[in-house]
Amino acid sequence: MTREERVPDVWHFVLLIACAVAIYLSCEWFVNAVEWLGHRLNVGKMAVGTVLAAFGTALPESVVTLVAVTTGDGEAGKDIGVGAAMGGPLALATVAYAVTGVALLWTRRSRDRARLAAAVPGGSATGADGRGEARGPGAAASEVLTDPAEAARLAKDQRWFLAVFVFKVGLGLVAFAFKPWLGVVFFAVYAVYFWREMSGGDEDGGAGAEIDLEPLKLQPRREVPAGWAVAVQTLATLTVIFFASQLFVHQLDAIGPMIGLPAAVTALLLSPVATELPEIMNAVIWVRQGKTSLALANISGAMMIQATVPSGLGLLFTPWKFDHALIWSGAMTMVAIAYLLATLRAHKLTPVRLAWTGAFYLVFAAGLVVIL
Repeated sequence: MTREERVPDVWHFVLLIACAVAIYLSCEWFVNAVEWLGHRLNVGKMAVGTVLAAFGTALPESVVTLVAVTTGDGEAGKDIGVGAAMGGPLALATVAYAVTGVALLWTRRSRDRARLAAAVPGGSATGADGRGEARGPGAAASEVLTDPAEAARLAKDQRWFLAVFVFKVGLGLVAFAFKPWLGVVFFAVYAVYFWREMSGGDEDGGAGAEIDLEPLKLQPRREVPAGWAVAVQTLATLTVIFFASQLFVHQLDAIGPMIGLPAAVTALLLSPVATELPEIMNAVIWVRQGKTSLALANISGAMMIQATVPSGLGLLFTPWKFDHALIWSGAMTMVAIAYLLATLRAHKLTPVRLAWTGAFYLVFAAGLVVIL
């Protein structure tokens, strides 16, 4: 390979890293803006994660699905749209939750070490009981993430998702005349979910429940930012996230063949993770800020959007027939959610158990290689 051929290849990697950095920094500004947006709209605390943040980052992906199924290149375009509708929920149910679990482990262990060091003269991280820092990290790994009320709310969201998801997978296995019109049902389901979340209630402290708000980055010296500044920061960051995410996916598509990955593997295995990168970044940022409930709410809310809006579009504009790879994707998504629900029901959702959801994506990857 000549030097001229290698240079364009290097630029794909450079752009990939640059896009990832741009997405992360934009998400920092986005979560800051969306918290203020929720405050100004006087909505429930959890609705900031389940609706406002999730809707903002998932809307561009839904637009991409709409373009793929309506103006895409024939059957290939429709296949891309259906694949996105199935791949997004899988990535959220496995990779997004796993990354959140790892971020929680890292953040809580760091804080435990800092507290232990501060409590011991001379700054040593060895506890008074002589067991060293094992007590801190161990506690971080085994600490239950949510209180009973938050666990019940997260479980309810996951049950909503699972019911919708099972229905949409079932539709992919059959064919009948009026199936396309059932796409409207999916839009209606999300409308009900949206209304329920925005109306708040006792589950999250009611409408207007307070979040620990940091100053708006666009107006850092104002205690209460102007409405126009909140709107500008929200829309501007969403625009950057949208275009950086699309460029990230394009670079990934180009890099896949360079490292020997078949195009089908890149499309079904890596691209869904890339398209869900904003939701993953949001969750990591909220974990770093100590707002675990918002991080989990953002993922569960994004899953509800991915289970309804892209699916409704796929049903309206495609035959919505699943091949073996899509059926396998659906099966692993349902297994991952069943695992999460069982853990929540037993009140044992810890950072380690959350991180283990990533194993289901590895199982999916192994099965996909066999199928393809």
